[in-house]
Amino acid sequence: EWPYECKECGKGFCHNSNLILHHRTHTGERPYECMECGKSFSLTSTLIVHQTIHTGERPYKCEECDRSFRMNNHLICHQMTHTGVRPYVCRECGKSFSNSTGLIIH
Repeated sequence: EWPYECKECGKGFCHNSNLILHHRTHTGERPYECMECGKSFSLTSTLIVHQTIHTGERPYKCEECDRSFRMNNHLICHQMTHTGVRPYVCRECGKSFSNSTGLIIH
């Protein structure tokens, strides 16, 4: 039992602040606006990542090659090209892929 529960869907949270953030999924509230293009976001963290589009900042750098990325999860996916890890496997034919997009396209 969680101390904070969403009245819309019943999902529980241990912190009221998380409930407030979750509530935006129901209301559509997007209080954080990009001053560059006007696009709005429900989370400040999403706005910060978005703003790197305008600044060109790519803070996540691959140590194996010279590629860099705006988001850490993109770097993690890229690093699989160096390690050979292919965790996404087609259930029908067994072919494996380094990212979910490759599997979906297949």
